[in-house]
Amino acid sequence: MPEVYISVDVEAAGPIPATYSMLSLGASVVGDAGKTFYAEIRPINSNSKPEAMKVVGRGLSDFVRVGRDPQEAMAAFRDWITSVAGSRRPVFVGFNAMFDWAFVNFYFETYLGQNPFGFGGLDIKSFYMGMSGCAWEDTRSSRIPDDFKGPLPHSHNALDDAIEQGEMIRRMLKSVSGQA
Repeated sequence: MPEVYISVDVEAAGPIPATYSMLSLGASVVGDAGKTFYAEIRPINSNSKPEAMKVVGRGLSDFVRVGRDPQEAMAAFRDWITSVAGSRRPVFVGFNAMFDWAFVNFYFETYLGQNPFGFGGLDIKSFYMGMSGCAWEDTRSSRIPDDFKGPLPHSHNALDDAIEQGEMIRRMLKSVSGQA
């Protein structure tokens, strides 16, 4: 089955799902940044870490007011994945994928009983480490060569960052395979 890579980014109220809420979710098809998904999600509790909320740039009350119901948001995301994947297998892609995948998996399993990505994904940091032979410390976005970065800055908006990450992995894949 052919694959479709889907770059995913989340912004959260803290470091782990269940204890902290996923507040926004952005996704973009790698190689086709016009195909995107974005949702702001109502918090599942009032827990937050100040440093996480500083990154998000907004308070929990904003997401309580404008966020979508978690079940409805995850159903919309699942439907979007199904639509863009068609007969292809969707592959989760993230920059520090373990963080983003943990939240997405928790929300899919909790609210829909199934994660359309399955139990894994492609981590851009690990991919870069393998292709370059660098140390883990050198997989930080600030240390990855500009040749692999697209024109968009890292904004901590889940959709913007998903598009940015999608371009990064597209360029990395192209450099090792010669294909876009």
